[in-house]
This record gives sequence, C-alpha cells and structure tokens, in this order.
Amino acid sequence: MPKVAGTLIETTFGSVVEIILFVVLIAKHREPVEGEDGGDGDEGNLIPIIQAAILGSILTNLLLCLGLCFFVGGLRKTTQKFHAAISETGNGLLLVAAFGLLIPSAFYSALKGETTIIKSSLGFIIAETKFTPEILQRDILKISQVTSIVLIIAFGCYLLFNARSQHSVFHEVIETDEHGDLDREEDQARMRYTGTETTVALIISLVFATLLLIYLVEQIEAVVESGVPDQFLGLILLPLVEKAAEHLTAIDEAYDGVINVALYHCLGPSIQTALFNGPLVVIVGWILHKPMDLNFEIFMIVLVVLGILVVGNFLRDGESNWLEGVLLV
Repeated sequence: MPKVAGTLIETTFGSVVEIILFVVLIAKHREPVEGEDGGDGDEGNLIPIIQAAILGSILTNLLLCLGLCFFVGGLRKTTQKFHAAISETGNGLLLVAAFGLLIPSAFYSALKGETTIIKSSLGFIIAETKFTPEILQRDILKISQVTSIVLIIAFGCYLLFNARSQHSVFHEVIETDEHGDLDREEDQARMRYTGTETTVALIISLVFATLLLIYLVEQIEAVVESGVPDQFLGLILLPLVEKAAEHLTAIDEAYDGVINVALYHCLGPSIQTALFNGPLVVIVGWILHKPMDLNFEIFMIVLVVLGILVVGNFLRDGESNWLEGVLLV
C-alpha cells in the first residue's frame, strides 16, 4: 500500500472513535423540557457537550499534542525541521474550517438582539415581530446544515489532494522521515500483521469501543449532576479520553525524529474533526430530527481561531524546538 494512502487511512480510522462518540451522543440527546420531573429542563440535553467536544478535540490536537511533540522531539534533537507542504496545507485548511464553523455563531451573535416577543398580561402572545427567537434558531439550524455539507465536500477535496494531486510530494516527505527514524531497525524487525488479521482486529476493536462509548454516554448525566460543568466535560475530558492513543503515537514518532509524520498526526485529526466529524454529526442530527447545529459559544470558537493562528505562526519557519512545545502546551 502506498505510504500516503496508509497514513491517510491510519489518521481517518484514528478518528472513528470520535465519530462513534458524537453519533451516540446525538442519538441519546433529548429535547429539554422546562420543569420536567422538577428539574431545570436541561436533563438529556447533550448538544452543548457535543459542541464543546468538537472544539476541544481541535484544541487538544493543536496545542497539547503538537506542543508535546515539539517538546519531546526537542529533547532528543535541538531543532527539528519539517516540510512546508504538510504545515502550510494543514494550517490553511484549519483556518478555512474555523471560519466555516464561525459563520453560524457570528450570525446568531449579530441577530439575537433583534428578536423580541410582546406578550399580554395573561401570558398570551398578542403581537409578534417578524423575527422571533424561534425563527432565528431555525435559521441557525439551516445555516449549520448547509455549512456542514460544504465542509464535508472540502474534506473530500482535501483527501483527493493528498492522495492524488500531491501524492509524490507527501510520499517523498514520508520516505525521508522513515530513513531518518532513530528506531528504524527496531521497527523493521517487528512482526507484520496480514490484511485479514488487521481487519478482524479492527472490527473487534470498533465493537468494544462502541460498547464502551455507549456506557460512557450513559454516565454523562450522572457526572454533570455531580457538579462537573458541561463545557469542562466536553472541552477537556472527552477529547483527552478519545484521543489518548493517537496522541501517544504522535509523541512517540516525534521522539524518534519522524517529525513530519507526527505533525500530520496532529494536524490531520484536527482537520478531520473540523471538516468532517463535526459536520457529520449535524447531518446525523438532521436525519434523526435532532436540532444539532454549529452555534458554538462565541468565546470558544474565537479561542479555536486564535489557537490556529498561534500554531500557524510557530509552523511558519519550518522548524521546532522544545521551547515552542512548552509554549503551546
């Protein structure tokens, strides 16, 4: 199998756990009802957790994982150089994806002050403006669905670009990294699995991962009720759990001197989350008649945009060191 295709498949399947998690969360989502069972009406509302997990996944890969890669790589080599084809393409796509995710939030923030409802003293609506909160929410949902379709198409173009248009460039970069791998001889001596063994292992892993994620989602309400905020759960805890194996792989590659592959494992999942995983859960919610949208809290989406700009500034010179890693973390 070509090295570029292998890396793309590895990165894509590395995000399967995240896709399953998002789908299970949106399937378990229940519309909040005021005063239900004496609660505040938020029981079963998992959409804020999904939204926080989307942004948290991007930030975790860009800041924590990439920062640790720069740090551990810098401990073994004073300066690590990476190819501009990976860094520039990845950072440019992330910036475009972030602005795509920003559109529904910006639309909501700009127009939420224009919605008003006039009620009588008895609580019945006697006059209503043309632009109500319900209409605004419906428009946000439509914008999110259209934006999701556009982002998924962009992700398909990204895969095509890597696999065909720039295949020779990426193949050369990966080949150079492999020759510079400090553990190359040890890696080549390892036993290789056959295609059948790999497929069976992958299917078994996905089954167990799905069962564990269903159990995890069942416990989320109990965790929130114990005092853990929704945003902390989605922004910090869930991305760390679902991305742990991928982060360890990227850090190990950076330590072995395979910095381009490590960089791809940091930027690739972030691109997939922004262009595919997040929009996909909106489409799934559309199919299941769940009001999943991309209306993130404006503060959080601005943090993501700033994070992408900071990472892009560090990638601009094509070199990394341990100090840059510490600053990212």
